[in-house]
Amino acid sequence: MDRRALVGSVAAVVVVAAAAGGGLWWQRSEAAKTSDREAAAAVDAFAAGWARRSFPKSGVRFAGTTAQAVQDSFTKATQGLGSGPVKVEPGTVNRKGDRATSTVAVTWTLPGGVPWSYDVPVTAKPAGSGDAWAVSLPASGAIWAPGLGSGATLSASRTWGQRGDLLDRDGQPLMPVGKVYPVQIDPSRATVATVRQLEKVVDEPAGSLVAKLEAATKSGSKAPIAVITYRESDFQQRKAALDGLKGIIYPVREQPLARTRTFGQPLLGSYGPVNAEQVSASKGRYVAGDYAGVSGLQGRYDAELAGTPGVQVISSAKPDSPLFSKDAVDGKDVQTTLSPDAQTAAESAVARTGSVPSALVAVDVKTGDVLASANSAALGFDRALTGQYPPGSSFKIVSTYALLTGGKVTPTTSVDCPEKFVVDGRSYKNYEGESFGKPDFATDFAHSCNTAFVKLSTDLGDGDLSKAADALGLTGWAKGVGVGNAFAASVPTNNGKTDKASAMIGQGRNLTSPLALATLAASVARGSAIPPALVTEPAPAGADRTPRPLDAGAVKELRALMRQVVTGGTGTVLRDAPGGPVSGKTGTAEFGSANPPETHAWFVGYQGDVAFAALVEKGKSGGTVAAPVVKDFLAALAKK
Repeated sequence: MDRRALVGSVAAVVVVAAAAGGGLWWQRSEAAKTSDREAAAAVDAFAAGWARRSFPKSGVRFAGTTAQAVQDSFTKATQGLGSGPVKVEPGTVNRKGDRATSTVAVTWTLPGGVPWSYDVPVTAKPAGSGDAWAVSLPASGAIWAPGLGSGATLSASRTWGQRGDLLDRDGQPLMPVGKVYPVQIDPSRATVATVRQLEKVVDEPAGSLVAKLEAATKSGSKAPIAVITYRESDFQQRKAALDGLKGIIYPVREQPLARTRTFGQPLLGSYGPVNAEQVSASKGRYVAGDYAGVSGLQGRYDAELAGTPGVQVISSAKPDSPLFSKDAVDGKDVQTTLSPDAQTAAESAVARTGSVPSALVAVDVKTGDVLASANSAALGFDRALTGQYPPGSSFKIVSTYALLTGGKVTPTTSVDCPEKFVVDGRSYKNYEGESFGKPDFATDFAHSCNTAFVKLSTDLGDGDLSKAADALGLTGWAKGVGVGNAFAASVPTNNGKTDKASAMIGQGRNLTSPLALATLAASVARGSAIPPALVTEPAPAGADRTPRPLDAGAVKELRALMRQVVTGGTGTVLRDAPGGPVSGKTGTAEFGSANPPETHAWFVGYQGDVAFAALVEKGKSGGTVAAPVVKDFLAALAKK
C-alpha cells in the first residue's frame, strides 16, 4: 500500500471515531437538560402547591411519601397563620447528578396584612430509576418554617400597643381603662340547673340561657357562651352568687369605660369584640377575636385610638421564643370639646322625662364648641346630634331675623294675632286657639303667635328663610363636627305661599336637630355664626370655623325679643333659673298624621356663655315640657 492510501485510511478511522464521540456527547447533553427541566419542574410544582395550600392539586411528587401525607403535615403546621394569601417564588435550581437543590422564597400575609418572609431550602431527586423528579423532604424537622421542629405547629397572634383616650376639653380621659368581667357559660362543665340559677343572678328571662346551653350541647360546641359583661362595681355585687355556679366563668380583662354605663351614650360609644360584619369590612385590620371600638366615637376613631396592630408568630415547641414579630404602634388620643360637668348636668336634666325620649345639647357661646350632648334613658339612636325633627316655633328666631334684616318689621310694629289666618286656602291657627288681638311684634314673638308670623310670610321672598337660616349658622356644617351622621338643619327654598307660611313657623319641610338649634342660639348670643365642633383632633376634613358676623342691629333686637319670652311670654318657667338671666324661644312642632297632630316640645336659648336646645318627643308644648328640662340643666350646672 502506498503512503497516500495509508494516510487516507487513518483519516477515515479518525473521522468515524470523532463522529461516534460527538453522538455520545450530544446524548449526554440532552439527558442533562431533561434532568434539569424535570428538577426545576418539581421545585416549581412544590412552590405552586404551597401558594395554593394544596399539594395534591398541584401535581407535585414527593420522594418516599405521598402528596396527601405532605398536605396533612402542612395543614397541621400552618393553619394557625390565618387565611391570608401566601406568595411562594421558586429560585434557581442547581443540579449535580441525581441531586438538585434550590430555595423557595415564602411570604405569608399574616393577620392585619403584615408580611412574613423567609427562604426555605428544597431538594429534588429522581423518584426512582427512570422516574420523574420529586421533592425530597428532610428526614427530621419540618420544612414549613426555619427552626420549626418536627410535629410543631405555627400560630400568629395580634399584638396591640397602648390605646389612646377620648379626651374632654381639658385633656382628661372620658373613658379611662378599667376592669370588666365577661360572664360566660362553659358548655363542657355547666349544667342546666346551674344555668337556671345564672338566669336569676343576671336577670335574664327564664329558659333563655338554658336554650343556648342546650343548643351548644347539641352542636358539640365547646366555645364559651357569652352572657353579659359587668364593670367592677356591678360584678362585685354578684360575685358571691356567681362563684357558687359550676361552669360559669368570668375572665377579667380591661377596656375603656366611661364614668357610668350611660354617661355620654350613645355618643362616646362602646368597646368590645368585633363582629363578622366588622371583620369583613375592615380590609384585614380586624380578625375574629379582636377587640375594638364598635360604636360611637370609639368606633369612628378606632384606627386613631388603637394604632396599628403588630403580630408575632410562635412555634408550639418554643412558645416563648417568637419566630417572627412586628411591634405594634401605639394609638393616639382623640380630642373632644365635651365638658364632663356640662354633660353630667345635661344627663340629669333629660332623666326627668323618664321613658319619654328627650335630648339636650349645650354649646359654648364664645367658641361654638359642643359642651354636652345628652340623650334620655330611652337611648335608641343619638337624637341629640343626628335626629331630624321639625323645629316648630323655635324656628321663629330665623323667621324674625329674616323680617328684621329685610326691614319688614320692628319690635314695636303692630301685627295682628287672630285665632286663624288663611293662606292660599289653607287655614293656620295658634296653640290651643289663642288670640291676642293687635299686639306689637314683640308680644307676638313672646307668646309665639303663629297667625302673626304666617301673615308676615307674605312679605318675604321664597329664598329669604333659607338665607336667614344659613346666616345664623343653622345649616351646612354637618361634616365638620367630627361625628358620624351629625345633622345640621335642612331649610329649603320655599316653593309657594303655603310652603313659605308653614316654614315660617317651623313646619312644612323644615327639619333640624338639637345640635343645630343650640348652634343657632349660640349665634344670636355671640353675634356671629361659628360652625359647631365636637372632635377637634384629628381635625375633621374641610372644617372652616371662621366666624361670620351677623347684622348687629337685628341681633340686638332679637336678643331683647328672646329675653321677653322668658320674662313675660311662653318661657316664664325659666324666669328664676339659677345662674343668671335666660333668653330663648319655645317651640311646639306638629308631626304625623293623627288628628289632632302629635307634637314635639322644644326650648332653645342661652344663659351667659352657654347656649342650649332641649327636645322632648311627643311633649305638649315647649313652655310646659321642654323649658323645665332646661331649668333642671341650668340648676345642675350652677352647682358645679
